[in-house]
Amino acid sequence: MSTPHNAISIQNVTKLFWGIEAVSRCSFNINGGTITGIIGPNGAGKSTLFNIIGGQYTPDFGDILIGEKYVTGFSPHQLAQRGLFRAFQVAHEYPRMTVIDNLKIAPINQKGESLLRNLFSSKEVKIEDEIFEEKAIEVLKILELEHLKDEQAGFLSGGQKKLLEFGRILMSEPKIVLLDEISAGINRTLMKKLVTLIKKINKEKNITFCVIEHDMDLIKELCNTVIVMTQGSVLAKGTFEEIIGNSEVQEAYLGLEGQ
Repeated sequence: MSTPHNAISIQNVTKLFWGIEAVSRCSFNINGGTITGIIGPNGAGKSTLFNIIGGQYTPDFGDILIGEKYVTGFSPHQLAQRGLFRAFQVAHEYPRMTVIDNLKIAPINQKGESLLRNLFSSKEVKIEDEIFEEKAIEVLKILELEHLKDEQAGFLSGGQKKLLEFGRILMSEPKIVLLDEISAGINRTLMKKLVTLIKKINKEKNITFCVIEHDMDLIKELCNTVIVMTQGSVLAKGTFEEIIGNSEVQEAYLGLEGQ
């Protein structure tokens, strides 16, 4: 059995807004090939930390590593080059493009993005486009959206748009995926489908997932490890059973749920 490796390392990360620490000396590691949940009351610093990991914010102190590579301050595009992608609470589709075209434009560093390649290597661009077409159809089959491939993405339901955004990430062959409140705005049936899909992809493709979520049933079903944040730092880390049995967690998080 291989030794677990760190997919992401958070090292003493701090982020201040107007002198107030939204994230405070936060440190933890996420093992590669796992599904990790991050929970905590509102204002615990979860979303700010995700924004730092995902490249939307630069920390005031501390470092972020992907594997052994320091990526502190990298842009979302630079992080994508390293295999890290993020799905947001609200899906970001191209509404006037078809579902399949939304998927086909997702992979980074396409030959067709270069004007010179388009002008002088049109055959290469065409071959690549055919490859992406086949891959997009495979992804649509996995998502069970193949029947909607020629529909404009803007006409999809909220849940279908979340599936499409997830498909766009899969098209980019990620190593690490950050999922922010995936249960928000979708029904239980679709939520079960997403959970099954994430677990399947995690197992088959060894993709590392990190999930911010308030739904404890989803966290229990999905996550190998749970990290609890409060006041911008890590309060506890362990299995779901260990976390819910922790008296400090019960006081800081579970007792405040819904407030």
